[in-house]
Amino acid sequence: MLISQDDQKNPFCIKITLCKRSKSAYDSAPCRLAAEFGQMVGNVGVVMRIGHYQLKNRILLAPMAGITDQPFRRICATYGAGLTFSEMMSTNPQVWHTEKSKLRLAHHQDAGINAVQIAGSDPDEMAQAAQVNVEYGAQIIDINMGCPAKKVNRKMAGSALLQYPQLVRQILESVVKSVEVPVTLKIRTGWDVENRNCVEIAKIAEQSGIQALTIHGRTRACKFEGEAEYEHIRLVKQQVTIPVIANGDITSAQKAKAVLDDTGADGIMIGRGALGRPWLFQSVVGLVEHHSIIKAPSLEEKCRVILQHIRELHRFYGEEKGYRIARKHIAWYLQDIQPDSVFKQDFNALTSASAQLSALERFFSLI
Repeated sequence: MLISQDDQKNPFCIKITLCKRSKSAYDSAPCRLAAEFGQMVGNVGVVMRIGHYQLKNRILLAPMAGITDQPFRRICATYGAGLTFSEMMSTNPQVWHTEKSKLRLAHHQDAGINAVQIAGSDPDEMAQAAQVNVEYGAQIIDINMGCPAKKVNRKMAGSALLQYPQLVRQILESVVKSVEVPVTLKIRTGWDVENRNCVEIAKIAEQSGIQALTIHGRTRACKFEGEAEYEHIRLVKQQVTIPVIANGDITSAQKAKAVLDDTGADGIMIGRGALGRPWLFQSVVGLVEHHSIIKAPSLEEKCRVILQHIRELHRFYGEEKGYRIARKHIAWYLQDIQPDSVFKQDFNALTSASAQLSALERFFSLI
């Protein structure tokens, strides 16, 4: 197994070429997994397109602020995610030159289709932000009208916009007209249970030229409490012809298949279910796309992937920011591999990249 030349910079080997077996640092279980998915592409029963882009499958990674950075997107893609979205980008031009924004704008370094999410409430600023991201390499622009965070909603952005359908239309039309790449939209079922207007918003989206619509099965008022409901996603699917993607509480392959069957949605978007479990995509793609039950990775493979992920965080952000961000990912990973571990407390006290890696290696050798 050899890495194609274009992917030497990608430590997770999203794209590979099958050939005579060759030992290398990249000759790992994630790479073998990528090869297996590559071989199965021709057998996918349902093809999903967003605009002129054909996705490798219909299982997507949700945009999540502070989480779906380049290292995390790459590892999810390696485990089979058909499309990954960057973290939410503000439309405020005053913050575009901050270090945080610059890292999120590094789209040309990504493999695959580069999908970027933007959030805001001013139609002209949203259009300008879309144009800037396209200049940096974005191939799909996603508009956030689903975020329930107060700091976002106070600026009349995110799910707060669902209260103002006319403003929704103005924003969507402005962004669609401003760029030549496909524009998608992510929403919730409504502002609250008394005002579930996702069908109305979906029709506006379709009329405005939106190429795909993701719906989280909760209202803004529900935040992430209770269980997601999928009835309104099914209603939307029955009312529009653009691809509809179901989101919310997708935590297993069986749940993903059940939601697709129940809603008739064209695809599934996984968010919090992938935290500490990027390999979830492997089992979901296996069951949904290939009707196969794929066993979870071995503990050895998981440990290898975790170490590589942490190394990539250190590289991408630099040591100080990298080791801080690594802490939350380790907390999520531990929930999957050893939920009762007290190692998290010890790990959070470490203040260097080398100390984190050494501690992880020792910990993994004992479990």
